[in-house]
Amino acid sequence: MTARPMEIGRLVLPMIVRSAREKCASKRRISGQLRPGRHGFTYIGLLVAIVVIGIGLAAVGPVSRTLQLRDKERELLFVGDQYRRAIGMYYDKTPGPLKQYPKKLEDLLRDNRYPTVQRYLRRIYFDPLTGKTQWGLVELPGIGITGVYSLSDLPPIKTANFPAQYNSFQTAKKYSDWKFVYVPSQAASAAGASGAPGTPGAPGTPGAPGTPGAPGALGALGAPGALGAPGAPGAPGAPGAPGALSSPGAPGALSAPGAPAAPGAQPSAPQTPPAR
Repeated sequence: MTARPMEIGRLVLPMIVRSAREKCASKRRISGQLRPGRHGFTYIGLLVAIVVIGIGLAAVGPVSRTLQLRDKERELLFVGDQYRRAIGMYYDKTPGPLKQYPKKLEDLLRDNRYPTVQRYLRRIYFDPLTGKTQWGLVELPGIGITGVYSLSDLPPIKTANFPAQYNSFQTAKKYSDWKFVYVPSQAASAAGASGAPGTPGAPGTPGAPGTPGAPGALGALGAPGALGAPGAPGAPGAPGAPGALSSPGAPGALSAPGAPAAPGAQPSAPQTPPAR
C-alpha cells in the first residue's frame, strides 16, 4: 500500500513540472507576439552603446599609453642618474692614487675595498621600460663599468630639455641610446660650477678676461693747417749817418820862432795857440 503512492508521485511530479514549463513558455511567446518592437529597440540600443564605448576606449588607449611611457621616461632618467652617481662615488673614493671603476653592479651595493661598510647604491634598480634588473653595461676593457643604459628599443618621447650632462640624448633614436656614463672631466666641471652637496666644489678655472671692445671710430681730425712761411727778417734799419765831424780847424800858422832873447832879457810870453 505504501509503495503505490510513491510510484504515483514519481509519475505525477514530472508531469506537473512539464506543464508548468509549457505554460511559462506559452506566456513568453504571447508577450513577444504582442510587443515585438520593444525587444528590437533594446537590442539596437545595446549595440549603439557598445560601439560608443569601443570608440571611447580606442581614443583613450593611445593617450593613456603615452602618459604611462612619459612616467617611465622620468623614472629611467632618475634611476640612470643614480647609477651614474654611484659609479662616480666608487671611482672618487678609490683608496690609492690609481682610480678604479666597479667590475660589476653589485660592487656599488658594498665596496669591499674598505674594512667598513661603504654603500653607493641602495639596491639594484629595475629598468622601468623592460621591468627587469638586467641593464646594458658601458665597459672599458680591463678598467670596469663606466655606465649603464636601458635595453629597450622603443623610440623616446622626450627629445629636449635634458640636464647638461645628458644633452646627447636629444638625438637618440631609441631608449638604448640613453647611456648614463660617468666621465671624471664632466664631474669636475659640474663641481666647479656648483659644489656637490656636502663636499665643497673645486674652484672653477677663472675665465679668460674678455677682449675689450674696439673703441668707436673717432671723427676724422682735420688736417693741420700748413704753417705759414716765417716772415723774412726785417732789414736792419740803416744806421743813422754819423754827424758830420767838423772839419778840424786849419792849424794855425806857426809863428816863426822868435829870435833868441838876448841874455838877461826876460823870455817873451808864450804864444796862445789858435782856437780850433
